[in-house]
Amino acid sequence: MKNKVFLRNIIISLILCSSLACDQLSKNIARESLRYDEQIKLLNDRLTLAKVENTGAFLSFGESMPEWLKFLFLVMIPLLVLASGIFYLFGNKNLTNAYTLGLCLVIGGGAGNIYDRIIYGSVTDFLHLDFGLFQTGVFNLADVSVMFGILILLCHIMIKKTVDLPDQDNMNPRAGVL
Repeated sequence: MKNKVFLRNIIISLILCSSLACDQLSKNIARESLRYDEQIKLLNDRLTLAKVENTGAFLSFGESMPEWLKFLFLVMIPLLVLASGIFYLFGNKNLTNAYTLGLCLVIGGGAGNIYDRIIYGSVTDFLHLDFGLFQTGVFNLADVSVMFGILILLCHIMIKKTVDLPDQDNMNPRAGVL
């Protein structure tokens, strides 16, 4: 049993570290390779690489907040949430693999962006998608990790709800009785 828990913790640590490392590596490449006035169009102009430093949160929300308030809402509170998530992740041995993976991706991506805020004072974003009617803001791999993690968690919850729904006929004591 101890070996299984140890292996589980190693896998969780590897997923967390991989998510964080991919994010930081890609941001370092963007910081070193892209100029602020540069836009590199790829995939028939569907993907654009453009370096942006976001001092706010999602879509620059909170960018104009006073520095102390920004630090509280964009660093301290997220750090507490991520720390709680890590304790929950390592402390709860009954999580399904899908739930564990989703939570790892959310925490790893969140850690990548918080690391940027602490070290650089902003988050480096550099990816933009444009598919005509569907267009994104500028984002990074930490955002992708968080979004995939949330998608996995939502799918898991939805599937679990449909699987766990009780059979309506079994709830009716008169069902099947003539």
